[in-house]
Amino acid sequence: MRVYPTSGPGAVPDPEVATMLATLDAGFPDVTTMSAVEVRAAILGRRAPLRRQPDMREVRDLTIDGPGGPLPVRVYRPHRDDAVLPVIVFAHGGGFVFCDLDSHDEFCRSMAAGVGAVVVSVDYRLAPENPAPAAHDDVLAALHWAAANAGTFDGDPARIALAGDSAGGNLAATAALAVRDGGGPEIAAQILLYPVIDDDFQTESYRCFGTGHYNTTDAMRWYWQQYAPHGTDDVRLVPTRAESLAGLPPAVVITAELDPPCSAGDAYARRLAGDGVVVRHRRYDGLFHGFLTIPSLSATTAARTEIWAMIREALSPAA
Repeated sequence: MRVYPTSGPGAVPDPEVATMLATLDAGFPDVTTMSAVEVRAAILGRRAPLRRQPDMREVRDLTIDGPGGPLPVRVYRPHRDDAVLPVIVFAHGGGFVFCDLDSHDEFCRSMAAGVGAVVVSVDYRLAPENPAPAAHDDVLAALHWAAANAGTFDGDPARIALAGDSAGGNLAATAALAVRDGGGPEIAAQILLYPVIDDDFQTESYRCFGTGHYNTTDAMRWYWQQYAPHGTDDVRLVPTRAESLAGLPPAVVITAELDPPCSAGDAYARRLAGDGVVVRHRRYDGLFHGFLTIPSLSATTAARTEIWAMIREALSPAA
């Protein structure tokens, strides 16, 4: 496992990060007191207007066949001269309950441009109206579609990655397991960005950072209740339920010190490496859940540059 250096445990956020974290912690709605519909409305009301930046060579909004009916996807083709580009099938975060193609539009564009890859963003079905494993199944369907149709958007079917942030990181990890166990298509990498790996709320990071750091233990409990009302004893919901992680594709695992799910993400990276998977793991000390989707932060700009390089390395033909 290649572990990238961090600034050290217990690092104090720089003033810009501390100000942003305090603002987010004070202003984010208490989801535990709301219905899913109310939460989505509140989140949408906080969202800045869609800027459609950075510019892409092409962006297509498509609807493909999904296991629950029509499944929207958005395909980003960056300005690159390469005849074919790697493909990243991306699942957005949002506690399995909220967010959509627009909430992560800037992030997907920046990833496409920074990595030099086609990004297929998946508007999977949301909980609680569609409990698990609906979202998992939708990401798998989008992956199979991307592999079958890569040539139509200059994608390389031999270099396809699964990716996701937060809840989407869970979906990428579980989809990677499903592909390993169910056969095809071959996956070149799994990219897990502060992933929600499991529902263990007793880890060190939950104990240390479960309140006062934007993402809370109470909120995480609520998200899991919406997504998995019948329990989580299913590898399609919790990837650590797998007996072995051997045979999974190379992984890029990104965690944030001040994030309650951090310890589980770190442990998953170690377990992947222990089972023989090539792992590139970077924990960002002094940063919090969701920081990669806040482009105004200087720390985010620097982190993205590092992470795009890690993803390029994982997707390079020689990797």
